[in-house]
Amino acid sequence: MELRADLIIVGAGMVGSALALALKDSGLDILLIDGSPLSVKPFDPASPFEPRVSALSAASQRILLRLGAWPGVLARRSSPYSDMRVWDGTGTGSIHFAAGSVHAEVLGHIVENRVIQDALLEPLHDSGIGLLPGARLERLRRSGDHWLLTLVDGRELRAPLVVAADGAHSAVRRLAGCATREWDYLHHAIVTSVRCTEPHQRTAWQRFTDDGPLAFLPLDRDGEHWCSIVWSTTPAEAERLMALDDGAFCEALGRAFEWRLGPILGADPRLCIPLRQRHAKRYVEEGLALIGDAAHTIHPLAGQGVNLGFLDAAVLAEVLLHAAGRGERLADERVLGRFERRRMPHNLAMMAAMEGFERLFQADPLPLRWLRNSGLKWVDGMPEAKALFVRQALGLTGDLPKLAEA
Repeated sequence: MELRADLIIVGAGMVGSALALALKDSGLDILLIDGSPLSVKPFDPASPFEPRVSALSAASQRILLRLGAWPGVLARRSSPYSDMRVWDGTGTGSIHFAAGSVHAEVLGHIVENRVIQDALLEPLHDSGIGLLPGARLERLRRSGDHWLLTLVDGRELRAPLVVAADGAHSAVRRLAGCATREWDYLHHAIVTSVRCTEPHQRTAWQRFTDDGPLAFLPLDRDGEHWCSIVWSTTPAEAERLMALDDGAFCEALGRAFEWRLGPILGADPRLCIPLRQRHAKRYVEEGLALIGDAAHTIHPLAGQGVNLGFLDAAVLAEVLLHAAGRGERLADERVLGRFERRRMPHNLAMMAAMEGFERLFQADPLPLRWLRNSGLKWVDGMPEAKALFVRQALGLTGDLPKLAEA
C-alpha cells in the first residue's frame, strides 16, 4: 500500500521543519519524513550544552517567530550577542562590529541546534502536517509524473513533488543523481562547550591562527561563563588535540585564544568534524528541489549555514504558495526555477566570500599578511563600511522573503 501526498519533504531537521511549517496552511497534503523519532525532548535548563550550535541572524529569528517556533527557543535556552571581535593571530589587524552601529540591540543569537529543532517540532505536532518518523529512504525513482520513494522497511510513498532537506549527505540528492561541485578544505573542526574564567561580554570572538580560525561564541547558563568553540585546524593537529586529556586541551585552547577570556576552566566532550564545501550544480529539476545543506554546505567561519537554509525554506514556501494561488502545477520545473534563481546567486556569493576570507587568512606570504592586517585596520576605521557588513549579517538587505522581512 502506497502513502500518497502532494508534497514529500525528506528530512525533518531545522530547515525541513521550517519549510513544512511555512506551508501548513497551504491546503497541500504534506508529508514530512525523517529517520529520527521526531519526538520533543523535555528540556532541563541545567543540562549540558549540545556541542552543535547555530548563530541565528535577525532574519532567521523573524522566520522562526512567524512560524511559531521562536517562543519555544526563548523558553529553552538562547544567548544573544551584540558585538563581534575578529583579529589576526599572526599580526596586529583587528576589527570590531557592534549591533549599535545600526541601532539594533543584538547581532544575533547563539542557540543549540537541538533547541531550535525541538522548538520547530512543537508547532509541527500541533499542525495538520503528516509526520512519518523512523523513515529511512532506500530508493527513489520516477513513476510517471510522480516520484516513488521506497523506505528501508519496504513502505512506499508517492508524490509529484519532493523536497530534499536531508542534510549534507543527502540520500535524495544521491539517489536522484544530482551533480555537485565539492572540495575538501583539508581542515577539521573541533566543536565543544567550554567554561571560561571571565565573562564573554555578549561578544562573538574569532581569532585567525596559522592553522585556521578559532571562534568563541557566547553561551548563557546559571551565571557561569560558557562559550561554544569552533576550532578549525589541520587534520593532524585536530587528531593531536582530540587525543589530549581535558586539562591539556583547555591549556592548548587558552593559549590559542591568547587568554582573551582568561584560563579555560573546563570543557565538555569534543566532536571533530571534517570540513568540506559542497554545492549542487542545480537546486531543482522536474518535481524536485534541494534546500539547506542538501543544496550547499559552507565553511563554519561565520556560522551562516543554517541562516542560508532558513532563507531557502522561506523562499521556496513563498514561491510554492504564489504558484498555488495562480493555479500553476507546483512540480513544474519552471515554477521551481523561480526559487533557484532567487537563492543560488545569494548562496554562491556567501560561499565565495567565506572561501576568500578563509584563504586570505591562511596565506603565508608576507605581502598578503600585510594586506590583511592593513585591511582590517582600514575597515575598522570606516563606520559606514562596518555598518553595511552588520546589516548584511543581520539579514536586513537583499531579496528577502516575506517571512524574513522586518
